[in-house]
Amino acid sequence: MTFRIRAAGPHDLQHIYEMAKRTGGGFTNLPPDRKSLIAKLDRSGEAFARAEDTLDDDLFFFVLENTATGDVRGTCQVFSAVGQKWPFYSYRIGALTQHSAELGRTFRADILNLSTDLEGATEVGGLFLHPGERAGGLGLLIARSRYLFIRNHRPRFADRTLAELRGVIDEAGGSPFWDGVAGRFFGMNFQDADEFNAKFGNQFIADLMPKHPVYIAMLTDHARAVIGVPHPTGRAAMRMLENEGFAWERYVDIFDGGPTMTVRTDQIRSIREAEDARVVAVDGKLGEHREGDKRLIAVGRLADFRCAYGYIAERDDGIALDVECASVLGIEPGETVTHVARW
Repeated sequence: MTFRIRAAGPHDLQHIYEMAKRTGGGFTNLPPDRKSLIAKLDRSGEAFARAEDTLDDDLFFFVLENTATGDVRGTCQVFSAVGQKWPFYSYRIGALTQHSAELGRTFRADILNLSTDLEGATEVGGLFLHPGERAGGLGLLIARSRYLFIRNHRPRFADRTLAELRGVIDEAGGSPFWDGVAGRFFGMNFQDADEFNAKFGNQFIADLMPKHPVYIAMLTDHARAVIGVPHPTGRAAMRMLENEGFAWERYVDIFDGGPTMTVRTDQIRSIREAEDARVVAVDGKLGEHREGDKRLIAVGRLADFRCAYGYIAERDDGIALDVECASVLGIEPGETVTHVARW
C-alpha cells in the first residue's frame, strides 16, 4: 500500500481545498475557504515547529498522501486543548424532575444546557477521506494515526479527548436542530452560521445565545429527532470511536445537534495497545506473501511523523518490516518505530 499519513504543509493547500468543497456543509474544521485553510496550515506549521514539549493551544494538521502519485486523498487534525482562544461550547442534555402532590404525578423534562465543560480537552477532528478512496481501511489509518501521534507526544495533549460528529443535515443543506434552537435567535440560516463559525470561531454564540436552559419538549419534532444523532456518513466514524473507547456522555454540538464523544486520553485503545520496537531488518517476503502481522506503523517526531500500514515479524533483537512499508515511511534498520495491531 502506497498511502501514508504525514504532516500537512502549504504545498498541500490546493488538494485540501478541493476536498473541503466535497464535505457538503457542517464540517467546521475543514471549511471550503482558502483564507481559513491557509490560517490553519500556518498555525499547524507553528505547532510542529514548537520545541517545548508542553500543552499549548496547538493545531496539528495531517494529510493522507498517495506516495506513488503525490496526490493528497484525506485529512485529519488534532487540537491539543480546545477553548483557549474563545470558549468551547456544547449543549449538555440534562433533566429536571418536579413532583405535584395535588396531582399525584412526577414530571421529568429533558433540557439543553449551554456548557463549557469540555474546555481544555484535546480534540480529534477534521477527518475527511476522498470518496474515491473509501476502501482498504484508509479511514482507519487516518483516524488511528492521530492516536499514535498523541501517544508519542503525550505531554502536548490533555488528559481528556473529544470528537465531535457531524449532525443530521437535510437535502437542502440545512440543519433541523439549528432551525429549531439557535436559528430562532440569530437571524441566519445554518449554512451562513456554519461558514461564519469556520472562519471566525463561535464567540458570536456567547454574545447572542440565551443562557437559560432549552426545554426539549418545546422543540419541533424534526429538531428533537436529530439530537445526538450522527450524520448518516458519520456512523462508521462513530463505531470507530466506540472501538477506541469513546462514549457519548450526552454532549451535543450547538450548531447541528450531532453527538460529542469523549474518553480519557490514556484509555484510548490505540494508545494503550501500541508498542515501540527497533527495526533490525527489512524483509521482502513479508509484504509479498502477506506473511507476518499487518499493523499500523508510525515513525518520526512532530513534522517528521509518518504513519502507514505494514507487515512485521518478530526477531530475537527487534522486528523485521516489509519492504513497501519501509520505503513509504523512509525507515532504515536501526530505527525505532511504534506499531499497533490493525483491527
